[in-house]
Amino acid sequence: MPSLRIEPRKLSGRIFIQPSKSMAHRLILCALLARGTSMIDNIVLSDDIRATLGACEALGASVRIEDSRCFSGRKRVVMTSSGEISAVRHEIDCYESGTTARFIIPVSRLSADPVTLIGRGRLVKRPFDVYKNILPGKGVRYEDEDGKMPIRLSGRLQPGEYELRGDVSSQFISGLLIALPFLEGDSIIRITGPLESRPYVEMTLDALKQFGISVEQSDDLRLFRIPGRQQAEACSLAVEGDWSQAAFFCVLGAISDEVAIEGLSRSSLQGDRVILDFVQAMGANTRWEQDTLLIKPEKLKSIEVDASQCPDLVPAVAVAAALCEGRSMITNAKRLRLKESDRLRAVCSEINKLGGHVEEMEDGLVIYGVERFRGARVDGWNDHRIVMSLAIASSCCDGPVEIDGFEAVSKSYPEFWDDFKSLGGRLDEQHMG
Repeated sequence: MPSLRIEPRKLSGRIFIQPSKSMAHRLILCALLARGTSMIDNIVLSDDIRATLGACEALGASVRIEDSRCFSGRKRVVMTSSGEISAVRHEIDCYESGTTARFIIPVSRLSADPVTLIGRGRLVKRPFDVYKNILPGKGVRYEDEDGKMPIRLSGRLQPGEYELRGDVSSQFISGLLIALPFLEGDSIIRITGPLESRPYVEMTLDALKQFGISVEQSDDLRLFRIPGRQQAEACSLAVEGDWSQAAFFCVLGAISDEVAIEGLSRSSLQGDRVILDFVQAMGANTRWEQDTLLIKPEKLKSIEVDASQCPDLVPAVAVAAALCEGRSMITNAKRLRLKESDRLRAVCSEINKLGGHVEEMEDGLVIYGVERFRGARVDGWNDHRIVMSLAIASSCCDGPVEIDGFEAVSKSYPEFWDDFKSLGGRLDEQHMG
């Protein structure tokens, strides 16, 4: 496994943040379902986004990638679709993207054409039981291999009433919200129990609205009434900056030296915007200068974090908490065990290798602050967020950090190491082969 050696040093500077991968997935699929040509600007071709674009092509869309005219170094996706789903390829490779798979399963069932979804890495074993349990009662034939990929689908999805638990991945809810407006009849989605990751559902509703799709929802987002026979309108728009990726640089500014982050929306619906609240609660100095967020370190104190609405923030938050004075706790994070890695175990293991003091609970972490980290060889667990959190931690280490599997960042953020170097990161290039 290739490794990367990072020399410890304070990092600071200015960065233009990546576009929101979560919103990009949603807008791309809305473009697939819209009749005509849509243009989606400010795209980075991460592995996950490539998976969703490939799925759209497999389901009949024409996709062209151009250099962005407005966002330096970024891409623009030009997608032309009939607005009707038709499987021109019957195998869809979701790579390691859970979002792609969970959105494409119901979207592909807008046609009776059979398809097979395959994946790689931990995605093959990640759970799809929600769909397996409800889709066969709605006109879909669903087959898998002992609960794992490949998943073979045939039959057309039928309108009706769908009931889902709110404490499973919100991606199942979003997948149905994207597909159901295009059926021949009206549908209802009922959510039982507490709704976790609510902001991601709100992002889905916002993406649909931008393409002219109407969904009625209760204030608590536990009941959705979805008129059928709708037609999405092709449109041109740009993806906003990604708060989940900005989290690593917010933490970097809190533990190392001042970082300026451009490209974020203060009014974003992204749930991960709460990273700003977290670093402020820890004591970091934050301020906005027009549309640029500036964060610089102060003496940090412990924090308690409920991760139920923002699970992707845990690896970054854990790094900051490990350097806070006192005892921090992260709770309601059990779903992190089903991500690209068991993120609770991975965070505990690797921060402790760096000299931190993290204890693993069933649904979270207990973190006792230390003054500094030490250098060590660590494992990225084939997980982009684990790798990026370890890279940020290196700025507060007393010795070099060597990361095995550093290339996992390509899943969501292929330019991460370039941006890391632009902030002063010193990498041993000989280890990058």
